[in-house]
Parts: sequence; C-alpha cells; structure tokens
Amino acid sequence: MTPQKEKSLNAILDKVVDNKKVFGTSFALKKDSETWQGTSGNLSIAQPYFIASTTKLFTTAIILQLREKGKLSLDDKISKYIDASIMSGLHVYKGKDYSDELTVRHLLAHTSGLPDYFQDKGTSGKSLEDELISGNDQFWSVEEAIERSKKISPRFAPGAKGKAKYSDANFQLLGKIIENTTGKSYAENCQERIIQPLGLNQTYLYQDANDVTPKILYYKNNKLNIPKAMTSFGADGGIVSVSADMLVFIEAFFTGKLFPLADIDELQKWNRIFPPMRAGVGIHLFKLPWIFNPTGAIPYFIGHSGLSGALAFYSPKENLFIAGTVNQTAHPDISFRTMISLTQQILKK
Repeated sequence: MTPQKEKSLNAILDKVVDNKKVFGTSFALKKDSETWQGTSGNLSIAQPYFIASTTKLFTTAIILQLREKGKLSLDDKISKYIDASIMSGLHVYKGKDYSDELTVRHLLAHTSGLPDYFQDKGTSGKSLEDELISGNDQFWSVEEAIERSKKISPRFAPGAKGKAKYSDANFQLLGKIIENTTGKSYAENCQERIIQPLGLNQTYLYQDANDVTPKILYYKNNKLNIPKAMTSFGADGGIVSVSADMLVFIEAFFTGKLFPLADIDELQKWNRIFPPMRAGVGIHLFKLPWIFNPTGAIPYFIGHSGLSGALAFYSPKENLFIAGTVNQTAHPDISFRTMISLTQQILKK
C-alpha cells in the first residue's frame, strides 16, 4: 500500500474524531493481500476496547464448531440444553406457551420472538439500557437477564414467517447452551476455540469489573463507565479486543478457519430487523438501499456490529475485511459511515 493511500485512510479517521461525538477511533482492514491499520484521537493501535455485540460472532462460531463435532444441531430444541427453571414461561405469546418450540436456530437468527432484556422497556417503564445510561451500573446473571425478559411480551411465535426481532436474550441463552454442552465456561470456550488458535493476544472476555484495560465507552460527550454491566453481557456482548485482532478474527470467520466454509451459505437467510440491517443466522447483512447507493459502488457487507460503535464485516464482492470502533454508544451510525468512507478510499483506483 502506498504511503499516499495510507495517509488518505488515516485522514478519514482524523476527520471522524470531532471531540463532540467521537473522541477516538481505531480501524484495520485487509483488501486482497494489503493490510492497513490506523487510529485517531484517544485510541492507539494497542488500546483494547469493548466490541459489544460484535461478540455474537464468537458465539456463532462456537455453536457451529459444536455442531461440526456432533454435539448439537441447529434444529435441536433448546430445552435439551437449558435448565427447566429458565425454560419455564420463557415464551408465552397471546396466551400460548411456545417455550418448548424454541430451537438453537431460532436464537441465532433472532426468529425466536423473544423480547430483548437489554433494550426493551421492562415493568418499570425503563429499559436496562436506560438504567445504565442514567448511571445505575449493575451486575446480572443469565438467569436474571431471562427473568427480566419473561416480564416483557414476546413479539411473535417462534419461526413466524418473515419475522425477526433482535434480542440479546437469544445470545444469553446460546451462551448457556455452550456452557452446558461443553461443561466449560463461555470464557474458556472463547479462549480454547478461537482466541488461542488464532493468536488473538489482546482479546478476552471481560469478567472483572476492576479491570481498567479497555477504553471507557462514551455516551454522547460523557464517559459511560459501566464495568459491572460489561462483565454481565458475556455471550451477547462481553468481549474486549483491538482492531488488529478483530481483523484476524473476521477473516478466519469467513474463510473456513473456525468452522466449515460451507456453513456460510446457511447463515445467509435474511430477515429485516432495523434498516439497512438484516439478520441472518448468527450474522448480519449491511446493505445500503438503492436510493443511497444508486451506482452500487458501495458493496454489501456481512458480519456484525455492536452498540459500542464497534464492528467487524466482510465484503465478499471486494474480498475486503474491516474491523474497528468509534467507541460511541449514542451514534452507532458513525462506525458504518466510517467503514463506508474507508471502503470507498481503498477501492479508489
């Protein structure tokens, strides 16, 4: 990559950091055999950050590994792996109990209909997200997350045609399935199955609220210091990493290094969640609508993003892998705009 090209990529990051919405950004990308990484503001290349829901890709990869080893099937009922106390009253929709119909695939694809324990409003009229933003940092267990979810109405029956509802509860349950199937913690599974094999030396599951290694998140122009919550997300959003590690991970995910490459086709069954995003089976599709991309110059991407402003995506059309963060929870669109700008720059002839 020419120094001029590297300079133009770094200039994009510098422009994103305005010290009002974004105080630091870190990105890495790989196009064919060329790799670049850059940072701006208060993030350095070696500074770990919270990847939030991008963690869900780790969970997806582990589930697919367990399937490959014959430990589970995506069409297994989750009641086979989840304690009866958690299953009881898990999905009651319009007076009918669908709990025993839920499958592993429903959870991965967000087609379970389960509400989101994190962003949906609970009995208090506030969401857990609202509570955290207002300064009420707190711990919760998987059991507590699911109890919270049980007090919110499901959106539809499991597998209802053409329907998806993004729910962190799905991935809390998947974390439990991983633990109950392997007899090891989610953290151990991440270490043994992904982090160590790929040599991700700065990647780990956040488990200690006194750990100040990751950069503190921002909400608008305020620091959002929620270490208790960050230890509680686990399989739906608890991993800490750096952009270079995430670039290695996203390439491994989509090139058959973690699970059979043939599985990727099966993951690409799309349902609308929040435009311009679609939910697949454990992954997301980011594709700009024609009105914003009339020439089709901006390719579609598959991967995942997180509310922290982190993302990791792959463009099959351009053989481009990209990972990074803007470390801002109030404006998740900024990380996508940054990804698009970097992509347009790298594709310039």
